[in-house]
Amino acid sequence: MKVKMLFFILILIGMGSGCNGNDNQVGEKNHSSISQIHTSKPIEQSVSNHAKEKIITKEEISDVKAVNTNKELLVAVKVENFNRFRLKNIEKSVKSDLEGMYPDYKVFVSSDKKMFWELEKIEQKLQQHDTNKKNLKKDLNKLKSLMKEQT
Repeated sequence: MKVKMLFFILILIGMGSGCNGNDNQVGEKNHSSISQIHTSKPIEQSVSNHAKEKIITKEEISDVKAVNTNKELLVAVKVENFNRFRLKNIEKSVKSDLEGMYPDYKVFVSSDKKMFWELEKIEQKLQQHDTNKKNLKKDLNKLKSLMKEQT
């Protein structure tokens, strides 16, 4: 009888302690820090930096990458798992918000992971001053054609 009672108490303690972990993480939003690109004279990136700050505040978006030229703004967003069912609606919402904020720019928005990675590479090149306007336009034109292929 005492062995059964001891065994029962150990099971209760084990189950109670196993269910305690990470309760504070439910409902928290884990934002990745967005990287600010230097705004040097040859390739001004203040528009993309501002756009990233505005987009990351949306609840369904976990990370964002953006690069701009004089007339175009390319943005890639990373969406949380559950919100992936609404990708097209999220893209349209982000695009309309950005077109409202930057009416002089042609805005391209994608939630594709490959676009996200490619824009991340371009951001790193800009951060390290490892590109010029000509190469930037070439890279962005390649990305735009990939975006059009996928739609």
